[in-house]
Amino acid sequence: MARRYDSRTTTFSPEGRLYQVEYAMEAINLAGSTVGVLAEDGVILAGEKKTTSKLLDQAKQHEKLFQLDDTMFCAVAGITSDANILINRLRLTAQQHAYSFSECMPVEQLVTSICDYKQGYTQFGGLRPFGVSFLVAGYDTHHGFQLYHTDPSGNFSGWKSYAIGVNNNTAMQIMRQDWKPGMKLQEALELTAKVLVKTMDTASPTAERLEFGIVYKTPEGQVKLRMLKDAEINKLMADATPKEGEEAAASAS
Repeated sequence: MARRYDSRTTTFSPEGRLYQVEYAMEAINLAGSTVGVLAEDGVILAGEKKTTSKLLDQAKQHEKLFQLDDTMFCAVAGITSDANILINRLRLTAQQHAYSFSECMPVEQLVTSICDYKQGYTQFGGLRPFGVSFLVAGYDTHHGFQLYHTDPSGNFSGWKSYAIGVNNNTAMQIMRQDWKPGMKLQEALELTAKVLVKTMDTASPTAERLEFGIVYKTPEGQVKLRMLKDAEINKLMADATPKEGEEAAASAS
């Protein structure tokens, strides 16, 4: 039945489904693990890079995390070339708002604008939905620190913690158990590392395959975005990786 209705994004099946949009959302589950965690004093985004090579110039290339403006950044899962188009649009929209109103754009307003654009690609013939999901993290004076998820259908939602990409069900189960209100940034970083250890397909994840970023407030009250250094990531992942004795005890129980 599906094959009769999945050739166009504008054709509903008798069950009321848009198969091409569902296929685009399914493509996200093949991307590297991407995790976002909201803390009381900041937001963390982290992602697993699929393209790793010692010949790759890491200084000139980002695969998972992208800065949008001074107070917002995003993590992507899906087709990176699609993400580049949408990231440029996000940055342009944010700068147009800053130019017009002399203030940073509210996070939800920016997310709404890009989701309206993505939704348009599901409604007109001859267009393909964008095969990419975003986790958008940021701060504004209206709602403080925020974390949003967007998908190819144009839907978005706010979360305390969320995971997209491969093994996202496992990640969500861990976060449902371990996330708690009032978490500080360091606790949230440890939770993020724990989730990535469980969802990645390597026994000893390192900074070579990961990107971590945080939005936080300085003691002076200034909002800053910072990408974690390799040494910080390696320490986080080493602390989160179960030791041999712990693994044996966990399997025995």
